[in-house]
Amino acid sequence: MSLEKLVEAFAQHTAAQTDSIGRGDSQAANKHAKKVNATFDKLCAHGTPGRDALSVLFTHPRMDVRVKAAAFLLRHRTEEATTVLKEAAQSEGLASFSASEVLKRWEEGTWALDPE
Repeated sequence: MSLEKLVEAFAQHTAAQTDSIGRGDSQAANKHAKKVNATFDKLCAHGTPGRDALSVLFTHPRMDVRVKAAAFLLRHRTEEATTVLKEAAQSEGLASFSASEVLKRWEEGTWALDPE
């Protein structure tokens, strides 16, 4: 699968996960969360180009997709990801809460979505 298709899948499953949470469908949300993680693993298998490809989602129309991409790329693209997360944290809703929590874990040194 091409990097572009993997990035598209990451965005689609992130959006589907958020929508499932909004409907109270935890089973579907968990299914999409697993697919987000699997897709990220496939991107990482491509090394730096795979991670860099995901950064296009920093400007995605959906805040939840921007936040998820930034959360996963925090170590790799720290400055850009932090900017996305800080901007999202100023808003309201689940994505804003998630952004705040990611930033908190990063500052505590407990963030570990993409260890070296």
